[in-house]
Amino acid sequence: MEFENYIILMSFLGSLVVGFVIKHTAIFHKLANDFIPLIVAVVGSVVACLTQGVNVESIIFGAISGLASTGAHQAFTRFINRNNEEEQL
Repeated sequence: MEFENYIILMSFLGSLVVGFVIKHTAIFHKLANDFIPLIVAVVGSVVACLTQGVNVESIIFGAISGLASTGAHQAFTRFINRNNEEEQL
């Protein structure tokens, strides 16, 4: 099976945006970082249900897509921070 079968692009992008806004907005500053993966998993499931219909696969793959967006954000952030540290040396 291919990667595209498990990640729903709209859920991934929607969750990425929601997670970024929660992380970087002062309004949500009190919201602990521990809850961001849970929130984006739910957002991913909702977006997947809206785009592909309500079924078990949409819910599961939407949640996976939301969680993948959290991992992608972390990987990108660490890549950028590592490059900035290397430039300072």
